[in-house]
Amino acid sequence: MFFHFDPSLLVILIVFGFLAAFIDSVVGGGGLIALPALLFTGLTPAAAVATNKLAGTIGSLTSTIMFYRSGKLDLKSVYKLFPLTFIGSMIGAWTVHLMNPELLKPLMLVMLAAVAIYTIFKKDWGSISSVKKLSFQHMALFIFAIFTIGFYDGFLGPGTGSFLMFAFLMIGFDFLKAAGNAKFLNFGSNIAALIMFMYLGQVHYAYGIPMGIAQIAGSIVGSRFAIKRGSGYVRALFITVTFLLLAKNTYDYFH
Repeated sequence: MFFHFDPSLLVILIVFGFLAAFIDSVVGGGGLIALPALLFTGLTPAAAVATNKLAGTIGSLTSTIMFYRSGKLDLKSVYKLFPLTFIGSMIGAWTVHLMNPELLKPLMLVMLAAVAIYTIFKKDWGSISSVKKLSFQHMALFIFAIFTIGFYDGFLGPGTGSFLMFAFLMIGFDFLKAAGNAKFLNFGSNIAALIMFMYLGQVHYAYGIPMGIAQIAGSIVGSRFAIKRGSGYVRALFITVTFLLLAKNTYDYFH
């Protein structure tokens, strides 16, 4: 389904796909850039979201590989969490057809605001890695949070990268390793939602594949830039993107 392609839109998809992946490869939020571009092509909102999942899955896989090769992805610590975001996202993508996703938006806005404010006032937070063994209660809470974020990504989506990073920062990872771990789990939630959207026939492949190819380049450049600049750069980008997500989604909610 959805193989018709307007060649005049190719440049728009490539440019915006690259820019979206550059940001998304580090702290998430690429949908701020990619979704308006896909809506500009004339896709319905549902098809735009589904197609963005195709491009985003390609981009998140690329950035995951880049972080892993650089040693900034602690695969041994997070591979067991992959099914949580995968299953959660698939359930979320299915649930979105049963109830209105607008119901979650007020909660999402409050959470984004809390993440941004907490990160600003904890100035040295995430500058060094200080991961400690979690108690059973804290581990159970962390696992529940990861599953819930996965569900949220399939159901609504904006801010998923920020929420995943915040979860890893809360248990002691530095910003750079939190970014790498978050991208791995974000790949899980992306591909799960993509499978569901493909099953539902919502993906426009002729737009999603070129944008996805552009996201490969954007993810490589963005990941390398973040790894080279370090946790300080990632922290600043994290705060900036979180506030942009908050502003954009607050505007959408009230208008």
